[in-house]
Amino acid sequence: MAQVVVVTDSTADIPRSVREKLGIEIVPLVVHFGDEAYLDNVELSPEAFYRKLRMSAVLPKTSQPSPAQYFELYERLVGEGKTVVSIHLSSAMSGTCQSARIAQSMLEGKGDVTVIDSRSASYGYGMGVVAAAERAAQGASKEEVIAAFERVRREMRLYFLVDTLEYLHKGGRIGRAAALFGTLLHIKPILTIDDDGYVAPLEKARGTKRAVSRIAELLEPEFGGRPVELAMVDTPGQTEMADRLKELLLERLDVRRFFQSEIGPVIGTHAGPGTVGVFVIGAPEAGGR
Repeated sequence: MAQVVVVTDSTADIPRSVREKLGIEIVPLVVHFGDEAYLDNVELSPEAFYRKLRMSAVLPKTSQPSPAQYFELYERLVGEGKTVVSIHLSSAMSGTCQSARIAQSMLEGKGDVTVIDSRSASYGYGMGVVAAAERAAQGASKEEVIAAFERVRREMRLYFLVDTLEYLHKGGRIGRAAALFGTLLHIKPILTIDDDGYVAPLEKARGTKRAVSRIAELLEPEFGGRPVELAMVDTPGQTEMADRLKELLLERLDVRRFFQSEIGPVIGTHAGPGTVGVFVIGAPEAGGR
């Protein structure tokens, strides 16, 4: 059986240490500050990005990898006798997955490459990528690796809060939350990513404190009383809201596995500083992965 290698892109917001431990290959997107271009999470760390963002007079832009970048990686892995499972940022938000599919077609059947549209973003699919890579590291088959990702995607509850909708609006990623843009200053929308891979509004809360409490209230009926895995992402230097939410969730849920990561430059370009994301699934002993 050929070894399965999991490929993803930099928007999964998986820390380098985790990627290296599990052998996850990434193809980075690019962040542009005017004429300056940086490989996401390779040439520009989250800390450096948010410092640069605060000083920049214009909003940075992002671009997807080319099919040639994926083809080069796939060709190398296939040449080494590997089976590839390639999982990427929602196609509703980016052409990244399409670039991967074009590269897959360029192989003309010379190797086993499966491309999956995660229909999510950040650790909303990074958590599933890690689950898939953990199974691959155990010597699982391609079908078992894909099933591990699909279980996480199926079970996950994903909520996030943004400091302002301005970044999602300007970056064109506001999706189905567009109707909320321009609402009252003290209204804090609770957002999610729907089954089609678009940003979507879930509820509106009056103020940050209420929004944080409401997320816990939404999760407790489904996950309260059974073991869960909890992951969170936030932006460097603006962790107050994330700290409050983490404390509340650890109090209310039976968290058996907790993971925290930072929102990288590409996702940060479109979500903005002060964004917090929460991702919950059932732990293995509760029927999770």
